[in-house]
Amino acid sequence: MLYKDAGVDIDSLNLVRKGIGKHVTKTFGRRTRSEYGLFGGIYSIDSDFLISSCDSVGTKILIACATGIHNTIGADLVNHCVNDILTTGALPLFFMDYIGFSKVDRKTLVNVVSGLAKACTRERMVLVGGETAQLTRFYPDGVYDLVGFVVGKVRKKDYLIPMKRIKVGDIILGLKSSGLHTNGYSLARRVLLRKYRLSSYIRELKCTLAQELLKVHRSYRKEIEPRLRHVKGLAHITGGGFYDNLRRILPPDCSAVIRKKTWQPLPIFRLIQNLGKVPEEEMYRVFNMGIGMCVIIDRNKLRNFKPIRPKIIGEIVKGNLGVKVD
Repeated sequence: MLYKDAGVDIDSLNLVRKGIGKHVTKTFGRRTRSEYGLFGGIYSIDSDFLISSCDSVGTKILIACATGIHNTIGADLVNHCVNDILTTGALPLFFMDYIGFSKVDRKTLVNVVSGLAKACTRERMVLVGGETAQLTRFYPDGVYDLVGFVVGKVRKKDYLIPMKRIKVGDIILGLKSSGLHTNGYSLARRVLLRKYRLSSYIRELKCTLAQELLKVHRSYRKEIEPRLRHVKGLAHITGGGFYDNLRRILPPDCSAVIRKKTWQPLPIFRLIQNLGKVPEEEMYRVFNMGIGMCVIIDRNKLRNFKPIRPKIIGEIVKGNLGVKVD
């Protein structure tokens, strides 16, 4: 089974994003950097860049709604957005949210917002507000949509995206994920729910399917923030997996080689692959496979990262082939 079979066509989405990017650049003209398509939007103010990002948790919402557990989905959203702007070297300033629904009970909404607020506190930023919209008959009863908007700041001299920093011979570190994070749920649900219920205890996972699928998307700020000065590039492994996300930060004359045998994918990924007969390449394009953040550094800086126990999962090589998962 492919992601497309579950209703998500990555190639079509990438074409849409490419078309949107042209309009965004035209709209803002010279006031912003024309780097749409990276992990965050960039706006120049004096000696700083403001970095913004907007995202959702996708169909992971349906797992929360099916189980009645709504106090963790906000942390998924906050952490995802924080990780995205972190890839530029930015640290978060404030967060806003949008919740849309047709008919949802009050307790559900309180739990969602409470989870958002607690996650913002942990990430040392302010939840300044948002929008709650009741759209009659637009969503199924009991289902809501959740979207987050984060703004952070980085000094121009510390901005990570200038790709000239990355060079042949640099190594790629992998930081572990907690599970699916917030991507690939359409395919995961299509595969797993044909055999299991959310309440099913699965021996390979050592928990119920619901507990596995609701594991919170990790934030990598605490590990990365003290070491940002040693980082040459960061790739948040979300939608598009290793192929699309690492390609975003590579210089034109460099490629990335990921050695998949350097770590053991989490059991949930092997379960999806085996049950759904999902091709290996598709797995690494859809899921994070147990690595939520890739960190590109000079090899002689490795000692600075040893306290966070990363895996060396690849290297930067000469060429313009993009990303190879070997």
